[in-house]
Amino acid sequence: MIETRNIHKHYGDLHVLKGINLSIKQAEIVSIVGASGAGKSTFLQILGTIDKADKGEIFFNKKNISNLSNNELAKFRNTNIGFIFQFHHLLNEFDALENVCLPGFIANKNTKHIKNRAEELLVKLGLKDRLLHKPNELSGGEQQRVSVARALINKPLIILADEPSGNLDSKNAEELHDIFINLRDEFKQTFVIVTHNEQLANISDRKIIMKDGLII
Repeated sequence: MIETRNIHKHYGDLHVLKGINLSIKQAEIVSIVGASGAGKSTFLQILGTIDKADKGEIFFNKKNISNLSNNELAKFRNTNIGFIFQFHHLLNEFDALENVCLPGFIANKNTKHIKNRAEELLVKLGLKDRLLHKPNELSGGEQQRVSVARALINKPLIILADEPSGNLDSKNAEELHDIFINLRDEFKQTFVIVTHNEQLANISDRKIIMKDGLII
């Protein structure tokens, strides 16, 4: 479903990615592990079209997106890629339901449909009684569940997660890992996860090890 070919990235004289080739199947959970500085997060940002490679190509369902304009990439990203971050990045002025709806509103989708889907996702993730709570009224685990719902709102091809359980205690981290497995099983959702959490890496369908800008 997703393929990267010979991805290179430099920051000044630093050669961060040195030719990354990776294929990812639908409904696959892929974890990327490695020491800090190996290039994991840089690769995830390029895969998510947040950053651009200096060289190489990215294909989504055989479509080469490498040469899309910035506006085309932004539209593609909003409708095809969901993001989960370590620190949630929820907007404090909005409640949980509104935070989840935002990507759908940006994509100009039907307001009623998006609100209904957001509520369904939050209920499914165990937040039925927290829909109208703002981020500062939620626990860390609850905030991360809101961010998972937000990532799912536009039914993306893939969800990219950067240290999603890195800011959670062991109980909430384990619950989040179970959520990923359930979403894969029920919705055939695809995940690429950068993590230092060995438990999460080991329950993934595939564990990719990066070292010095390469997959080893």
